[in-house]
Amino acid sequence: MTELAIGIDGGGTSCRAAVTDRNGNVIGRGKAGPANILSDLENSLLNIIESARQALGDAGLAAETVSSVAAVVGVAGANVGDYGRRIEKALPFAEGRVVTDALIALQGALGDADGIVGAFGTGSVYNARRDGRLNGIGGWGFVVGDQASGARLGRDLLERSLLAHDGVRPASPITDATLAEYGNDPERIAEFAHSARPKDFARYAPTVFEHAAKGDAVAVAIVTEAATAIGESLEALLWPECPSICLLGGLAEAYEPWLSERYKPLLARPKGDALQGAVELAVKLMNDGQRGAA
Repeated sequence: MTELAIGIDGGGTSCRAAVTDRNGNVIGRGKAGPANILSDLENSLLNIIESARQALGDAGLAAETVSSVAAVVGVAGANVGDYGRRIEKALPFAEGRVVTDALIALQGALGDADGIVGAFGTGSVYNARRDGRLNGIGGWGFVVGDQASGARLGRDLLERSLLAHDGVRPASPITDATLAEYGNDPERIAEFAHSARPKDFARYAPTVFEHAAKGDAVAVAIVTEAATAIGESLEALLWPECPSICLLGGLAEAYEPWLSERYKPLLARPKGDALQGAVELAVKLMNDGQRGAA
């Protein structure tokens, strides 16, 4: 019977893990590389497991303990095809579940309460709980989805920079700076873009917000379009009695000033982050297993 639980937030930039004792007290934390299961399943699995081992080591436990814990892994792409099932099948834990990053974000922000959560980091995803029923949208990856994510902001910046270079769209300080980074050679931008991972695009997100705050026309257009996309997704989930909306992730605070006034009265500070949500779900999994064994 396992008496340890591990929650893992498998993000596009890094995997974060926390191990708890039987009472849900965090006793160790770990961190490893990214988990982009749609584009790199094998390395994502290695990073998920490594983050768990790092957390166990931080708790003073042997790496082999990984085979005797209950774990919940939240990761983007778990809802696409059989990717989530393939990861779950390969996990070394005594009990392991793979869920969407939207679910762990919801649990971390709201606990068991109703409301809406939007998470904005390298990717983006939304989830709502209404009368206990879950409804998740987004999280389809930045090639065809993940609007307002860091990866999409970076991709959009490179696109606008190339359009400015070609004289199709107006230039601005941010497009000039981006082109200069690549020696004013558009072929170098295209070469980078074709091999870049989501986190490589996402590194431009802070730059976009910095220039938008200064009134840069291109940056303002990119952020405004992203904020509009956030509003569209919130609208798809919103109901009249919705008690709160929580925004999570590294870009959440940066987006707040750009959102429609319609949503601002509902904005609430999250109780915790996605990792805390994964931990809470892992503890529930551990306790369910103990009851089943009793």
